[in-house]
This record gives sequence, C-alpha cells and structure tokens, in this order.
Amino acid sequence: MMLPDDPRGGHEMQRSVFTPDHEEYRQLARTFVEKECLPHNDRWEAEGIVDRTAWLRAGEVGLLGPAVPEQYGGAGVDDPRYGAVVAEEFASAGIGGFAIQLHNDLIGPYLLELTTDEQKARWLPGYVRGELITAIAMTEPVAGSDLRGMRTTAVRDGDHYVVNGSKTFISNGILADLVVLCAKTTRADGEQGISLIVVERDTPGFERGRRLDKVGARSQDTAELFFTDARVPVANLLGEENEGLHYLMRNLAKERLSIAISSIQNVFRALELTTAYVRERRAFGKPIGSFQNTRFVLADLQARAWMARSFVDACLAALVVGELTGVEAAAAKLCATELEDAAVDAGVQLHGGYGWMNEYPIARMYRDSRISRILGGSNEIMKEIIGRSMQLG
Repeated sequence: MMLPDDPRGGHEMQRSVFTPDHEEYRQLARTFVEKECLPHNDRWEAEGIVDRTAWLRAGEVGLLGPAVPEQYGGAGVDDPRYGAVVAEEFASAGIGGFAIQLHNDLIGPYLLELTTDEQKARWLPGYVRGELITAIAMTEPVAGSDLRGMRTTAVRDGDHYVVNGSKTFISNGILADLVVLCAKTTRADGEQGISLIVVERDTPGFERGRRLDKVGARSQDTAELFFTDARVPVANLLGEENEGLHYLMRNLAKERLSIAISSIQNVFRALELTTAYVRERRAFGKPIGSFQNTRFVLADLQARAWMARSFVDACLAALVVGELTGVEAAAAKLCATELEDAAVDAGVQLHGGYGWMNEYPIARMYRDSRISRILGGSNEIMKEIIGRSMQLG
C-alpha cells in the first residue's frame, strides 16, 4: 500500500476496487455535477425540490439506470461500482437533494429483477431518460423499521387492487412518477403478506400530501402519500404476490452499502473543508492547525477514515461478485455513518462560530448528515443485526 502525496497537502489512499472505465465514468458524473447541479443547488435548497430538467439532463448524459439493458435505452452494465462512483461525486460536491442513488441503486433492482417483459417495455425507457422519476413507499406513520407493522392494504378486485392507507417520509414523494408501494395483501390461507405494487402518477385515489419540512437535505423533496380506494391494475404487481418482504430484505444490503459509500465520502469532504480552514484561520498569532489539539483530532479522523473506506471498498467488491452479506452491509452502514457524524461535528467545532453559519459548507453538512444514522434502518437496528450474528446467547 502506498500513500502518495495529495496536491491539497494531505494524503489519499490508493484504491483497487475501481477500474479505468469506472474512473472515466467518474469524470462524466463530476462534469454533470459541476455544470447541472452546483449552479442550481442553493435555489433547490430554498425551493425544497430539484428541477425535473436536471433529471432529464442526467438521463441524456447516461447517469440513470446504467444496468438497464440496451434494448430499453440503458448501457446494459450491471456493475454496482458505477453507482458508487456517482454517489461519491454527488457527496463530494455537497449535492444532497438529488436522489439519484435512490433511483439507481435502490429502486433499479426492483425494476430490473421483478418486472415482466411488458412492464420493462412500459417503464424502463422513461426511467433511463429521467422522464419517470421513482420512489419507494415503505414507511408509515406507525411503522418505520418494523415493516410487518404496516397497515396499508391492497385488496384484489378483479383486474385491480383497491389500495387504502398512507405513507410518510417518502423521498422523491412529490416528483415521483412511479411509486413502488409496499402494501398488505391476503394469502390463500387468509394470512396477510406484503406485496410490491407500482402506483403511477395519475392513479385515481392517489394523492400527495405536504412536502415535509426537514432539518437537512432540504432540496430533496420528502412527502406524505395517501391512498383512498386507489385502483391500481394487477398488471402493476412486481414479482409474486405476498413475496414483497422477501424482495425488500434481499435488497436492503445494497441500500445500506449505498448509504455507507456516501457517508464515507462525506467524511473525506468534512476533513478537506476543515483542513483547509484550520490552515488559514489564525489565533494567537499562528494557524489553528498548528495547535496539538487540532492535529490530534484531525489525525484520528483521518486514520479512521482510511480504515473505514477500506472496509466499505471491500464490501463493494463483495457486492460485485454477489458475496456481500447483510451483516457486512449493516457493519459498513453503522461504521460509516457514525464516523460521518464525528467528522462533521469535529469540523463544526474547529470552524468555531463560522461553523454555525449557513454560508460555510460544513454547516450544511451538519444539517444534512444527521439523517444517515436513521436511513436504511436506524443504527440501533444495525447493531442488533450484527449482535444476533455473533450468537451470544
């Protein structure tokens, strides 16, 4: 292992998980962020939503659905490292509201693995072009991490499901044209299972509530969704009826690793911002970076960041070959998000009063990063998953 000099004055660990093709794709993502996101990000933050035109532009340049087969407009490259590259570039630039990871990494597998040929032809071309923005509706006012406690129902009525219930904290809830809805359906034996059903934008009985007023990630629209006798064609069922919980559990590892990838990148961004600040900010006649406390705090975070990224990269490599376990993904999400919280908090502290000013990027990171310890299952759930795997008693 070699730590080459970084032009910013620190060090960056060499990584082996990516190939030159991935790095070329990284440049595409970086250019997109610089041209199509950064000039608009402050306005998106103020308005609480990302422009649909940005989604269309992302589709034009090839950032949406790279795993989608060529016949439906995608690149036909089923490699999660491309999604990781995009996640890192968006995090590096502080673009927290453009939910491209949700679209590509979380919902993409459902639309690729569970759809019929007819559904693929109907949805995938628009999904790749950015014309059909996606969301997934799991969480309810009374059911968060406990999916079995959900109350939204889908009752079969001929060629339709009649859906009743509500969802909350739904990312892309306002923009979404396709919502992967998790709802209770009834088995042949009378017991209830969970099914995944795609609800399209103009479905009668489907209404969007208010855009929720969040502490952070303000440009990422998050909404309540309501279903009142909404009639959804049975043809919109994903996979098999009552098998939804199995499908959800199968994809949770990917979701948690995706969160970990963004969180680790945010750690490095917080370190970069803070390092630059303490070199310039002077107190008692010298840069505050020269104080031992500053060096020790940042050195500790740097060492932990290198270690955590190595583990997350190893998890990504395991995902590529189909060997990532749920326990490993939970550990990656737990460690990465806890470290993200520590790095951003330290950054605010070392910025002093300026760290509390919205004009400084570290302040926005402080608001935006806190949710990562809740997303994809709270970190308490991650500890429970890891603890159970240890067979302690």
